[in-house]
Amino acid sequence: MLQTSNYSLVLLVQLSLLGYDLFVNTFSELLRAAPVIQLVLFVVQDIGILFNVIIVLLMLFNTFVFQVGLLSLLLQRCYPLLLSAALYLPLSIALHCWILNLRWLDSNRFVWTDGLQALFVFQRLGESVCLSSAVLC
Repeated sequence: MLQTSNYSLVLLVQLSLLGYDLFVNTFSELLRAAPVIQLVLFVVQDIGILFNVIIVLLMLFNTFVFQVGLLSLLLQRCYPLLLSAALYLPLSIALHCWILNLRWLDSNRFVWTDGLQALFVFQRLGESVCLSSAVLC
C-alpha cells in the first residue's frame, strides 16, 4: 500500500515521464539529421508511456475501492484514461516506426506522405486526449 509521503514521489515520476513525452513530441523533428539519436529518444519515449500506464494501473490497484471489490465503479470512472492510453501507445509506436523507416537512409530529404500526416495528427490528438483524461480520472 502506498503511503501519503510516497504519492508525491509517484506524482513526480509521472509528471517527469509526461514532460519527457511532450518534449520528444515537440522537438523530435529538430533531430531529423541524426536518426540514431531520434531512435533512442523514441524508444525511451515509448518505454516512458508504458511505464506511465503501469503506474496508473498500480495506483488503481492500491485504492480501497479496488480492494473492496468495486472494480466496475473504478473502471467506470477511469475508463477514458485506460482507453486513451491503450490507443496512444500503439499510435506512438506506429508513428515512430514510420518516421524512422522513411528517414533512416536519407535524413536530409523531407518526406511527409499523406498517411504519415494523418497518423501524426491522430497521435497528437491521442496525446492530448490521454493527458486530459489523466487529469479527470
